[in-house]
Amino acid sequence: MSDGQETFLSHLVELRDRLIRVLIAVGVAFLPLAFFARELYSLLAAPLLATLPAGGQMIATDVVGVFLVPMKVALMSAFLIVLPYVLYQIWAFVAPGLYAHEKKLAMPLLAASVILFFIGMAFAYFAFFPMVFGFMSKFAPEGVAWMTDIEKYFSFVLTMFMAFGITFEVPIIVIVLVKIGVVNVAKLREWRPYVIVGAFVVGAVFTPPDVISQFMLAVPMWLLYELGIVLANIIVRPAESAGETPALPE
Repeated sequence: MSDGQETFLSHLVELRDRLIRVLIAVGVAFLPLAFFARELYSLLAAPLLATLPAGGQMIATDVVGVFLVPMKVALMSAFLIVLPYVLYQIWAFVAPGLYAHEKKLAMPLLAASVILFFIGMAFAYFAFFPMVFGFMSKFAPEGVAWMTDIEKYFSFVLTMFMAFGITFEVPIIVIVLVKIGVVNVAKLREWRPYVIVGAFVVGAVFTPPDVISQFMLAVPMWLLYELGIVLANIIVRPAESAGETPALPE
């Protein structure tokens, strides 16, 4: 067996071992949370329940939905709890192939990405959900009982958490693209009008079909893009002044 094949197999073994560690960590976190699955779902459903009309409630159309959906919420919570550990395993796998200056930048960006993802989820839960659900409850026609299935609600919430979590990663994405030389800051500024249009397109695709929802996703995406440009400009300039080769010539 050649050295290249041995190296490839060793990487596969290491990847398998790290995936097993991640699964074990998620399982360990899930076990105690499973006992509080009902309470976790109630917490997740609180923004909707607070806006339902008097006597309104959520429904379960699937026989086992009342059990499976809370368990899915518990599993999602377990994954979020161990997310820093998951990212550490990813970091430990790719770190040996990075240069020293790349490692110096990668760790802060990794930590920031976790924090920003959680901030995006918190923004969706505390700001987006109450406003959207409040709007929907007032828009419901007279005589229409506005209720939703718990499975559909969970799917909607999970989609919004992912959409807002990824949206709040925009500054990290911008910094990485500039740092590795894919694009420079001047080009990012030129792309600003297209990014604004693209943000509203993304908002229209991933949020309910109302203007408020689209604005609440699109505007943060645009502002975070601007923040990414500012931070990328600050981070890249010291590297250039220290004598390193700039990412791309201006």
